[in-house]
Amino acid sequence: MTGADGFIGHALCARLSALRIAYVAAVRSVAVRDAKSPQFVALGDFAAADWAAALCGVSAVVHLAGRAHVLHEPRTGALTPYVVANVHVTRRLAEAAVVAGVQRIVFASTVKVYGERTPPGRPFRAGDPAAPLDAYAQSKAEAEKVLHEICRERGMEAVCLRLPLTYGAGVKGNFLALLEAVAAEQWLPLAGIANRRSLLYVGNAVSAIEAALAVPALAGQTLPIADAESVSTSELVDRLASALGVSARTFRVPPFILRAGAAMAGRAAAVDRLLDSLEVDATRFHEMATWSPPYPLEQGLAATVAWWRLRHAL
Repeated sequence: MTGADGFIGHALCARLSALRIAYVAAVRSVAVRDAKSPQFVALGDFAAADWAAALCGVSAVVHLAGRAHVLHEPRTGALTPYVVANVHVTRRLAEAAVVAGVQRIVFASTVKVYGERTPPGRPFRAGDPAAPLDAYAQSKAEAEKVLHEICRERGMEAVCLRLPLTYGAGVKGNFLALLEAVAAEQWLPLAGIANRRSLLYVGNAVSAIEAALAVPALAGQTLPIADAESVSTSELVDRLASALGVSARTFRVPPFILRAGAAMAGRAAAVDRLLDSLEVDATRFHEMATWSPPYPLEQGLAATVAWWRLRHAL
């Protein structure tokens, strides 16, 4: 596994340990919290790493590592760092995996490969064309392409999972910022927003990865996954407030005013994510893997809030 020290990676490590499944956790450097875990192997810069030792005896790889979308970064951000971290590393890892005799690679991609927004009532589905707009999504789309090409040519199996905004213990970015604003009972101009956003609880992400590793029919597939329920931004605020046991303090501001103010403040992309829809239909994955998300939204939010409370109590 790569990215074992990340948000999804740590949850997957915990799950594999609970199931007593042997694994190798490849990281750039071993964090203090992981220093006593013999599974963790430091490889330095992944773009120049020698993968041979880490892949010895490995039958499957979960590739979670990469350069993630940076909060507040403009959509026209520099492409090169993403290409190195997401495309070049994926290519080198896949080539080394072929040599090591790895049978399958599960790659964590993003729903942003489809685009930045969906029209009302028309979520993105498996088979929809790619239309990535920013450097992050473009690099993920290219990494998918590279991985599938190598696997087809060299007889290895690839499964690409396109993930939406993922939340749970350890979440960062916009979701954590929203959670903390709701917890502080700040007044938010988010009432009445009728968009639809797909989310993915980290426990559901881990469960889907387990299926992607095990189900033969998924070989060669690129599929979106998500929680069973999509929500509007307004609904998410209400659900977070309920999980926190606080009042949801929201008021209405016309979307065009929010967008205009955000544009002047250089925050247009951040506000677009609050106002626009970005929804996926994960039916294809459900059917092919005979899988459904084990955790409903309420349970995922409750677990996230419990982690957040513990974090603030320390």
